[in-house]
Amino acid sequence: MRHLLTISGVTDDDLATIYDLALAPLDDSLLAGQGVALVFELASLRTRASSATAVHELGGYATFFSDAEIGLGTRESVADVARTLSELFALCALRVRKYEVFEAMRVATDDRMALINLLSPGAHPTQAIADVLTLAEHFGNGDVSSLRGRTVAYVGDATNVTRSLAVALARVGANVHVGAPTAYQLTPDGDENALADFGPGSGAVRLFDNAVDAVRGADAVYTDTWISMGDEAEAEQRRRDLASFQVNDELLGHAAPNAVVLHCLPAHRGEEVTDDVLDSERSLIWRQVQHRRSAMVGVLRWIKEEA
Repeated sequence: MRHLLTISGVTDDDLATIYDLALAPLDDSLLAGQGVALVFELASLRTRASSATAVHELGGYATFFSDAEIGLGTRESVADVARTLSELFALCALRVRKYEVFEAMRVATDDRMALINLLSPGAHPTQAIADVLTLAEHFGNGDVSSLRGRTVAYVGDATNVTRSLAVALARVGANVHVGAPTAYQLTPDGDENALADFGPGSGAVRLFDNAVDAVRGADAVYTDTWISMGDEAEAEQRRRDLASFQVNDELLGHAAPNAVVLHCLPAHRGEEVTDDVLDSERSLIWRQVQHRRSAMVGVLRWIKEEA
């Protein structure tokens, strides 16, 4: 049974297949008569909308379950939830507070139900796939190989998004610059280790402690919210610590002349990014939203391709 839990856990060949399948014409009903359970311990607009749309476009149906309805590990054990869902659904896509949920579900169901990680504390693989597709569309008319040698700078709080993005880009030969204060920087651990050795032909992941050095000459500049879900109590401290990492016109002046801007949303406008940048012609945020659906189509097709 195939699962998509991290970018690191998928081979280069399988990633290439996912990218290809994501952009193939929608002329099949691969999931006809099959259901996908969407289990969300954490809220999301784009992840829920893109997942449900992708399932529908492949002929299946999606059923949403909120944290209040299920209560993974509180109202009901993870194992019992997994066994219940596996009797009724072909696949389960989840946003979870603990990555360990995936292994517990695999064990409980004897790998009978495919699992997709829609976000965990250390990884966001479907977002990374969407971002690769967005950049490939812009720089190479959809050809992922066009990203080889490009430089993508991520500035701000290095989150789960940063980790999966860095792994995905490095593995297609792009260079990744991460600019963040030490306390917010990538570390060589977690569900998705962005500082691992990705082998011959991979791009370099370099860490910087200031935004200007990180974006210098970059082809694309990426940022995310400084205050993720669960960080609200630290909001004021985070704003102070990350103030010099805001993506604005002045910072973009150090990037390549035609550099583009990405943000996975939701954005806190005026904090990590300014309105004039986010709404400018160089912003690719709405193509990222569109490719969230493309990414999910590719992942679902790849999973069912094995069947």
